[in-house]
Amino acid sequence: MAEQTASIIVDWGTTSLRAALVDANGEQLDQLETAQGISSLQKGEHEAALMGALAPWFSTHGAIPVAALGMITSRNGWVEIPYVPCPAGPADLAAGSTKRQLPNESDLVFLPGLTDPARRPFPDVMRGEETQIVGHGLGADATIIIPGTHSKWASVKAGKIAGFQTFVTGEIFALLINHSFIARGATQPPIDDPAAFDQGLEEAKNSRAMLSLLFSSRTGGLAGKLSPDQLRSYVHGMVIGQEFRQACDAGWYSPGDKATIVGNDGLNDLYLAAARKFDLEIDLGADDVLVRGALSVLKHSLS
Repeated sequence: MAEQTASIIVDWGTTSLRAALVDANGEQLDQLETAQGISSLQKGEHEAALMGALAPWFSTHGAIPVAALGMITSRNGWVEIPYVPCPAGPADLAAGSTKRQLPNESDLVFLPGLTDPARRPFPDVMRGEETQIVGHGLGADATIIIPGTHSKWASVKAGKIAGFQTFVTGEIFALLINHSFIARGATQPPIDDPAAFDQGLEEAKNSRAMLSLLFSSRTGGLAGKLSPDQLRSYVHGMVIGQEFRQACDAGWYSPGDKATIVGNDGLNDLYLAAARKFDLEIDLGADDVLVRGALSVLKHSLS
């Protein structure tokens, strides 16, 4: 691996295939994205799709290693790779990876996901976020937040990912906005209203009764206190605020603590606003953490 001048990192999800060509230091040389997510492919079609997408890079650089992560290694992907249990670092994730060879003799390494067997009532899981945490760095103990459809709060201790918890914040928000009666009537296309978002955060901070609080998105409109332009942001503030409240109750932080946001799913500004509301100091991780994390695990896998 030390002689390799380039590698390819493939983040292969449900709706898209995203790839980055990187040098030995993790610097990105090129990138691409296709709509060939796992939901668009049948069994037996994955290798051809990958070879087709990466053909220009293989033509230029020859048989270089490829690391594949994300839903491609799930039960519905190309090959299911078992989760590695916490605590885990790059070497542990590498030990749980599976290596194959592509038709051009490039090594293809499927990276595993991570499971927290201590989580109750059932072990928690992630695929891809653990690579972002590794890319951010495990040198210092920290609380890591990864916003998304299924937000993750993770603990880094003693150079490893010690544990984590999932909050289905983004999915609940999408269900409320797109399919619920209580949030019906929000302006389309969506309008962002920072003041309404802040109001939603404030209500979440002051109420433990989430199921009752959500109905205020309906009654606020009936009382003339929430306009259609404000509704979406108000609901978003409520659900993200409840994530922060419940994370505090679950022991992930105390007011005045510090945490780091890793990744960027278009939600970082909203999570920064929520952190300020809940008295949590935030650092922002770098943008290329997934590539750097995957490269770190790939090096261990091929060493």
